[in-house]
Amino acid sequence: MAGFVHIGLAGARGRMGRAVSEILDQRKDVVTAARFDRTDQPDLSACDVVIDFTEADASVQLARMCAEAGSPALVIGATGFTREQDAEIERAAERIAIVKSGNFSLGVNMLVGLVAQAARRLPAADWDIEIIEAHHRLKRDAPSGTALMLGEAAADGRGHDLADLRGAPRDGLGEERPSGEIGFSAIRAGGIVGEHQVIFAAQDEILTLSHSARDRALFARGAVMAALWVKGRSPGLYGMQDVLGFQQA
Repeated sequence: MAGFVHIGLAGARGRMGRAVSEILDQRKDVVTAARFDRTDQPDLSACDVVIDFTEADASVQLARMCAEAGSPALVIGATGFTREQDAEIERAAERIAIVKSGNFSLGVNMLVGLVAQAARRLPAADWDIEIIEAHHRLKRDAPSGTALMLGEAAADGRGHDLADLRGAPRDGLGEERPSGEIGFSAIRAGGIVGEHQVIFAAQDEILTLSHSARDRALFARGAVMAALWVKGRSPGLYGMQDVLGFQQA
């Protein structure tokens, strides 16, 4: 169907896959060319873009398949990647356009920018950073991809990589908190869609920046927006900040 964007959906039977599928079915400018899960053998030849909400290992395999074929473009919403898996996706992005994001929400991506600014302006010697996230009981990776995005923004604001500042989980009797550390706490309970708080704490005041997700549809709409944006782009690894135009701000 000429003039339409042909979109494939990986992880179609999962929570996010079902939400994306509903959004695709409502739109008049797209064709859902394929729906599949990690155990299926998809035919990607009919797709302009594939939206992927599987798991890290399946995402890497899908990125490899698309890169070897030279198409389609990818929108990756899976999380929990290792450094080696991230590196393989970066290699795939040398041959195809990939949007990879831990969160497709407009509000969260605005929060990322605010966290970076706050971390840049509040001295590490006086302000501790803690990131608290909560999700439904079936989410397996922790911290969440969004929490890591926020941690990376905070570390970037302080001129470091997150790996240099990320604190280990606290349990039992430990040493006092190192100056400049970025801490994480994860909650898994019930049907929580997504809650994130970034706490900047000084001795006599606390600044809290937060985001609450009320419906998975907001992430699904963002993923579809990313799919429409990435079609026809040059090879490269993009983020939701690129899709929303924040990188040019």
